[in-house]
Amino acid sequence: PTITGFLHLGGLRTALYNYIFAKKHQGTFILRVEDTDQNRVVPGAAEGIEDMLDWAGIPPDESPGRGGPAGPYVQSRRLELYGQASAALLASGAAYRCFCSPQRLQLRRRAALRRQQTPRYDNRCRHLTPAEVAQKLSQGLDCVIRFRLEKGVEPFQDLVYGWNKHEVAEVEGDPVILKGDGFPTYHLANVVDDHYMGITHVLRGTEWLASTSKHLLLYKAFGWEPPQFGHLPLLLNKDGGKLSKRQGDIFLERFARDGFLPEALLDIVTNCGSGFTEKQMGRTLEELISQFEVDRITTHSALLDLEALPEFNRIHLTRHIENQGLRQKLVRELQGLVELVYGGQQVDPDVLENEYVERVLLLRKGHISLLKNLVSSDYSYLWVRPSVSRQQLQTISAEVDEIGKLVLGLMTKPAAALTVEELNKDLRSLQKQTRETKYSSMMQLLRLALSGRQHGPSVAEMMVTLGAQEVCGRIHRALSS
Repeated sequence: PTITGFLHLGGLRTALYNYIFAKKHQGTFILRVEDTDQNRVVPGAAEGIEDMLDWAGIPPDESPGRGGPAGPYVQSRRLELYGQASAALLASGAAYRCFCSPQRLQLRRRAALRRQQTPRYDNRCRHLTPAEVAQKLSQGLDCVIRFRLEKGVEPFQDLVYGWNKHEVAEVEGDPVILKGDGFPTYHLANVVDDHYMGITHVLRGTEWLASTSKHLLLYKAFGWEPPQFGHLPLLLNKDGGKLSKRQGDIFLERFARDGFLPEALLDIVTNCGSGFTEKQMGRTLEELISQFEVDRITTHSALLDLEALPEFNRIHLTRHIENQGLRQKLVRELQGLVELVYGGQQVDPDVLENEYVERVLLLRKGHISLLKNLVSSDYSYLWVRPSVSRQQLQTISAEVDEIGKLVLGLMTKPAAALTVEELNKDLRSLQKQTRETKYSSMMQLLRLALSGRQHGPSVAEMMVTLGAQEVCGRIHRALSS
C-alpha cells in the first residue's frame, strides 16, 4: 500500500485476500510500503497500517516492522536498486532520458482535454540521438527516464479475469519510470521489487489490470520471469457507489474505536465478495483459509452493506463469549468500559467482580451486537445501584413490605432454578399472594427497586442477570431507606 493515510476497508480486503492465498498455499505474506511520492507521505501511516493488520489478525510474515530476508521493505530505502535497473534499461535502449519541461507537458495536457482527448505524452524525446542527450546533460538540464512502450503485447492469464491484454503503446505515451528526484514511479518500483523479493503471486485491485501489460513489457525488457497476477473486483457501497473516505467511515481505526471485532470485518468483506464455496455469516479466519479458491473469485464488483456489520459482530461476539479464554479478555474490557462510563457514579466494587461481569456476559450472549451495548443507559442498572426510597415504592403499592419479603424468599431457591422462565412463573404466583396489588403494579415496583428505572428489560431478566445476592441487597436497601 501507499502510506498516504489510514488503512481502509478496501485495503483490508486486498491484504486479507493476499494473506488467505499465502496461508492456503503455505506461502509468505509480505507487506511492502510504497512511499515513492514523498509529497503525499503521511508520517506514522506505515506504522499505522502494520498495527491495523496486526489488530485484524492478518499480520505480515515480512514487513518494515518485522524485517525479513528480502528487505528493506520501504521503497524509499531501495533507491539504489531502482537506479541500477533504470541504468540497465538505458543501456539496452529499452528506456531513454526525457528533457521535456513540466510546462510543456502541462500545455499538452490542457490542449488534449480541450479537444476531449485522453492526455498522453507524444514520445518527443524518444528520438533524441546520443549526441543530443549528451549535450543536454552537459547543459545541466533536468530529465526523467521513460520506458519505451512497444506494440504487439503478449496476452497474459489473470487469475481472476482470465486471458487479457492491453495495447498500451496505442493509447498511452511512454511512461516515466524514474523521476528527476531519483525516485521511481509505481511501474518500475513494483516490477523491480517483485523480482528481487521473489514474489510469485500478486493480488491487487482491478484498477491495475490495464497497466499489467505495461508491467509485463518491463519484465520482458529486464529478461525476468513475471509473477502471476490476480486482480480483485472493486469493493463498493451497497448502492454501487464508491466507498467514501470523506467521513472516515471506512477506516479500520474507526471500527476498532467503536468496538467492532476484527473477525466481523474480515467476515463481512469476504461475505460480500467471492472466492469461497458459499456465502455464510460467521466464518472464522481458519474457515476462510480452508474454503478459499482463487478461481472462485468473480469479476463482479463486491457490494458492501455496512448496515449488516452489527449482526456480523453479534455472531462473532457470541463466539468470543462462549470461549473461556476470549471471555476472560471480554470481562477485563467490560470492566474498563464500566469504569470509563460510570466511574463518576457510585459503582460498587461488587458489580465489577469477575464472576458478576462474566455472568452478565453469558446471560446477554446473543442479545448484544457490541460489548459497549452493556454500558448503555438500558443496562445502567447492572453497574450503578439505584437510590430508591421506600416512599417512592409506596406510591406504587402499599404492600411494599409484603412484596419485598415474598421476593426475598424466592431468592433462596437454588441458583439453577433462577431462570427467566421459572422466575416469570414464580412472580405470577407471588402476585396472587398479595391482597390488592395488580401484577403490573408489582412489576413496576420491583423494576424501580432493582434499577431505579421505569423501563427496561423484564423484571425476571433483571433478577437473573443481577443474581440472587445483588437482588436481595437492592431490595433490603430500598425497604430500609
